[in-house]
Amino acid sequence: MRYTRNREDAADVLQDSFVKIFINLRSFKGEGSFEGWMKRIMINTALKHYRKNLKYKEESDIDAAYDIGFDSNIVSNISAGELMKMIQQLPDGYRTIFSLYVLEGYQHNEIGEMLGISEGTSKSQLSRARGFLMKNINDNQKERL
Repeated sequence: MRYTRNREDAADVLQDSFVKIFINLRSFKGEGSFEGWMKRIMINTALKHYRKNLKYKEESDIDAAYDIGFDSNIVSNISAGELMKMIQQLPDGYRTIFSLYVLEGYQHNEIGEMLGISEGTSKSQLSRARGFLMKNINDNQKERL
């Protein structure tokens, strides 16, 4: 769900990933962890799905998100489920880069290579994703009050 917008796409990516894992099981040489090898296949499959569908997606411009104030204590009042829903609402490019950088731990140069973008674009997209999330978190807290 980190890389797709809905459960159906996530299920397709998961199924495609497991098929690739089973087909290529013999190519696993035992160097490194099996879990890491599988994770890499799953991430690459999700990124392939993202690139394939990129031409059908529109990115929304959220430059106004940079001017949003943010109270770090607000995040502690949000459940993991609510935060995951907010991440899934990110535009596809923002969500993908946010997931790769924040959740998977890749560096911007690695993300750039994986997605065929510059390191600066990766940094910019991450910044915009964070701004988008901050705006949603602030809005969510205002609704609760």
